[in-house]
Amino acid sequence: MRIDDKYKIRSIAGENLIIMQGKAATDMTKVVSLNQTSVWLFGEFAGREFETGDVAAKLVDRYEIELHLAERDAAVWVDKLASCGIIIP
Repeated sequence: MRIDDKYKIRSIAGENLIIMQGKAATDMTKVVSLNQTSVWLFGEFAGREFETGDVAAKLVDRYEIELHLAERDAAVWVDKLASCGIIIP
């Protein structure tokens, strides 16, 4: 899977938002707000192929959490972005 290249993170009024580049970006009814961990993960995986296990490994390395917790959190992150069409298979 990969993050669709047409999505970029923008900081607007103190919020980190994913915005679609181009004409569709004018529709502000569909924006995704990210916390700092999500911004970091987005940056780590933008422009390359990855699997949920790769996300979990990054979380374990950065936060020193147990693997089963990282796998759960990674799955939630991937599922949420995939449901918005931001992550593509």
